[in-house]
Amino acid sequence: MKNRFTIGEMSKLHNIPVKTLRYYDEIGLFKAIEVDQNNGYRYYSTEQFEQLNTIKYLKFLGFSLKEIQKHLGSRDIQSFIKLLKHRQRITHDRIRSLNAVSSQFANRIDDLEQALAIEAVEQPFLKNITKRRIICIDEYICTEPEWELALRKLENETGITPSLFIGRVGLTVAGVNLKAGRFQEYSSVFIFWEDSLAGHNHAFVRYLAEGEYACIYYRGNHSQSSRYYDILLAFINNSGYEIAGHAIECTLIDDYITAEKHLHVTEIQIPVKLLTLQ
Repeated sequence: MKNRFTIGEMSKLHNIPVKTLRYYDEIGLFKAIEVDQNNGYRYYSTEQFEQLNTIKYLKFLGFSLKEIQKHLGSRDIQSFIKLLKHRQRITHDRIRSLNAVSSQFANRIDDLEQALAIEAVEQPFLKNITKRRIICIDEYICTEPEWELALRKLENETGITPSLFIGRVGLTVAGVNLKAGRFQEYSSVFIFWEDSLAGHNHAFVRYLAEGEYACIYYRGNHSQSSRYYDILLAFINNSGYEIAGHAIECTLIDDYITAEKHLHVTEIQIPVKLLTLQ
């Protein structure tokens, strides 16, 4: 039975590129059992098949070539168990990270599909909203550049990245500004909290109170909000309510998602309570 295999034959038998086998030989990870001194051809034997399978298996598990070489050099079972446990922890962390990413995909898809389904725009209404957790930074914001800078500051100081919150950003307008008609003088920027953000800087964590909110959707962005604040404040007054806190303003669909402006959606929410008779 033939027990000498060229590097090309080993490549085909084990589905490993010739270039990779040559590299393994160069670093001493997997050397040919024999080298023809006349032509430099490398030859391998069946006794090496298991070693190559082990290298492939450990690579599949995520081991580095350095880790694999160290194990094959010592073949110490306790060290190998320790190495496996280390890789297992890394794998578990990666699974948690991927689950978080999957959850973000699901949330973004749900947000966008709900936004696309909105038909009652420019019509104020009341709705009860449960308590929401946010990551927030207080900043005086009047322009889009100021908004972008505040968001970068929040991102940097909390350690979160845009991939975790895209589409989940909001601004607040203080109650005193609402009553004075200063609708585009924002007092803070925030990000809706998700489980994937757990472990980030808790100094920035706050809550949007549970309760009744007067709300309105409109086709446009933050720069077009003033008209809809007027509509919403008139609705609050005519319905026997009064402002009970800061307004929340969130763009659900904008230019960064679609160029079709007729699909853009922004929502304003203002917490309210029944007007107290004096």
